[in-house]
Amino acid sequence: MATRDVPEWLGVALAGQERLPRSTTAQRVADLLRERILEGGLEPGRRLSEEALGGALGVSRNTLREAFRLLVHERLLVHEYGRGVFVRVLDADDVADLYRARRLVEVPALRRWPAAGPGARSAVRAALRAAERAAARDSWIEVGTGNMRFHQAIGALAASPRVNGIVAGLLAELRLAFHIMGEARPFYKPYVVRNRRILELLEQGDIEDAAHQLLDYLDEAERQLLAAFRRTEREITR
Repeated sequence: MATRDVPEWLGVALAGQERLPRSTTAQRVADLLRERILEGGLEPGRRLSEEALGGALGVSRNTLREAFRLLVHERLLVHEYGRGVFVRVLDADDVADLYRARRLVEVPALRRWPAAGPGARSAVRAALRAAERAAARDSWIEVGTGNMRFHQAIGALAASPRVNGIVAGLLAELRLAFHIMGEARPFYKPYVVRNRRILELLEQGDIEDAAHQLLDYLDEAERQLLAAFRRTEREITR
């Protein structure tokens, strides 16, 4: 449990640690850190202290290093020789590639709505309701997390654990890119409405219209992020 003398980043990283058994594995630690990244709690460039994190989680240095290795492989962390392990900083090429991958994975998964089980459909509805409740509270970081959960649930319509893993990795990596947008409200607010429209079309059986709406959504989000990266690059080179 985080206390007042624990750095803020570590408190964020430890949120939900009660779900980890004492004999935790590297994969479980990696899962916890991936969740914190997906929820927007660990920002790009953040250094992750081995000593602080390993001690707080009660895991060995070898276990923690293996968890880091897994997340480096997933492009969520980077290891810099002599400096340590950092949350990865994305660039415009990463964003473009992430959206190429999302179109290839999420749109076919969405088209499986008619064949999906009731649990999978309910997860899509629940994720959207959570985002809408957060928007009503003006909790826009939470809205961003709800948006991630909505698209995770879309991916889960494929009923494939492998697809679930791919989507979770893509969205966690993408959440790192979202930090460049600065103020969360203007970025996330339109997407709550777009997600509601996608769900309405699915409920009505207009699967192809929903697929087109999702493609438009992905196109617009990519354009916004790439524009933000270009602005940042221009500012750096001035």
